[in-house]
Amino acid sequence: MNGYGGKILRVNLTTGKITTEPTPKELAERFLGGRGFGIYFLYTEVPKGADPLGPENKLIFSSGPLSGTLTPGAGKLDVTCKSPLTGGYASANVGGHITAELKYAGYDSIIIEGASEKPVYLFIDDDEVQIRDADDLWGKGSLTVEAELKKRLGEEFQIATIGPGGENMVKYACITHDFGRQAGRGGVGAVMGSKKLKAIAIHGTKDIPVANPEELLRLGKEMYAACKASDAYEAWTKYGTSGVNVWSNEVGSFPVRNFWTGALEDYSTLSGETMRKKIVITDKACFGCPCPCGKYSHSKKYKVFVEGPEYETAALIGGNCYLLDIEDVAYANWLCDELGVDSISTGNVIAFAIECYEKGIITKEDTGGLELRWGDPQVVFTLIEKIARREGIGAILAEGVKYASQKWDKGSEEFAIHVKGMEMSGYESRNAPAMLLSYMTCDVVAHHNRSWAITYDIQVGRDKISPDKAAKVIELQHVRPLFDCLGACRLQWVELGIDLQLYPPILKAITGVDRSWDDLMKISERVWNLTRMYWVREIEGFGREWDYPPPRTYKEPVPSGPTKGKLVKWEDVQKLLDMYYEQRGWDKNGIPTREKLAELGLTEIIG
Repeated sequence: MNGYGGKILRVNLTTGKITTEPTPKELAERFLGGRGFGIYFLYTEVPKGADPLGPENKLIFSSGPLSGTLTPGAGKLDVTCKSPLTGGYASANVGGHITAELKYAGYDSIIIEGASEKPVYLFIDDDEVQIRDADDLWGKGSLTVEAELKKRLGEEFQIATIGPGGENMVKYACITHDFGRQAGRGGVGAVMGSKKLKAIAIHGTKDIPVANPEELLRLGKEMYAACKASDAYEAWTKYGTSGVNVWSNEVGSFPVRNFWTGALEDYSTLSGETMRKKIVITDKACFGCPCPCGKYSHSKKYKVFVEGPEYETAALIGGNCYLLDIEDVAYANWLCDELGVDSISTGNVIAFAIECYEKGIITKEDTGGLELRWGDPQVVFTLIEKIARREGIGAILAEGVKYASQKWDKGSEEFAIHVKGMEMSGYESRNAPAMLLSYMTCDVVAHHNRSWAITYDIQVGRDKISPDKAAKVIELQHVRPLFDCLGACRLQWVELGIDLQLYPPILKAITGVDRSWDDLMKISERVWNLTRMYWVREIEGFGREWDYPPPRTYKEPVPSGPTKGKLVKWEDVQKLLDMYYEQRGWDKNGIPTREKLAELGLTEIIG
């Protein structure tokens, strides 16, 4: 089958059984790959009500038809499972080089089943697949283990690892690859840890069959040239996502002190320019990308090398915890990477704990004698360590903001910044209704990558509550996640302006299947609705109330900065949901109708 590795690899860690099966043609036609494959396998194979940290849950790694090809940015891997953080759907996406290596080994997906009784890692070298002992790796950090396995197996192997956070099943533990790329959100690393799977090492030497190599080469060259000709290319090459730091402060969307406000008084200390001057030592690109947006940095103060900090880490560890020295943020970033925890959720839970301490909801008796203060790097470093190892207060924070607010109570749920149990990523949204709606309805919950609608809010008016904002969110929720099905990065379109109409022809050149842009949008809509139905199936009573935003967003106006006084009123939250559900073809409770499911060909799967 053109464009695909051709096989699904199944590894049962309980029995030790390793099998392969052909990638079904119908599956590729209806779900493309990547997150499309992930949700299909999750919905059809993991039983309803499965314990996210039990052997019945499956950990699904999937590439897409563009992965490993000459398409710019074709280096994205999707990781899907039932989320231990939310109890619903988890899909985390990681760049680097591992998705190409997976395809070169001849596989489109790896499905990890069961659980090992002892630490192991998965070795894949083309058709040779082994479950190997990892006793000597258990307890070590993610970055350390990646370096050790590359030394042991060879630099040609691509490695994905978990750290102590994953081993200890921190509910937002991540999977690390390429010395700092993360499959970060939803607790995929905790699921990997629950299976005692320390790492996956992949090497492949096979060709990917392509329908029209000449046309692929022509279109690939055209897209590469367009990337480099973009007006934004120089800035993205120089700063990467850290270039967003200044803009986000200027428009009042940079989270500060647990999303209390949306801009720092002096944000120059965390700017991309400051980062470039003080810590960046080289640029770094993922597979097949002409734009090296990754920044590899060295903190002389802490004597560590780290990729980043990316925007989200600067926002959630920096602004949200009030760390204003880029070297402090870089070290916290390194700790999160080495210990294997998501820096977005980590920054949120630490900021929440500091605000609870500030308000007297918790005391030194709860913190083990630690005085929690804004802007204290040692507090942040200590809490990251405690979270990853589940020590003291860290055992509570390791469960996430929702759990901690329920545990400590005393009104703390009013400033617990999460939706459906997952912490919000780094954009203040009281001044951006479309962005807030994106967080509320996101299938992986409170995550910016699915629908970055804040620029549309700015474009058409921040106070506007109208059907076009719901329509824009839905459009973005189909376009942006489509890239996760294709196995490619969206930066080339979002930031460098690649024409979306180039993707159907390059996909045809690879697969030989003629699809229009509308066809691809219908596939993405199918995937989105199946993920929604997974939530409906797994969460008892799931519906409209589960889409509600944190109380702070509709009760407390922004107290300072360029959008002072802004908030999204409660009645406007309801209007946004009504407009969104209607345009989606869902009922008033946010459940896809039978007619919508039939239209998308999902009736048989849903049952």
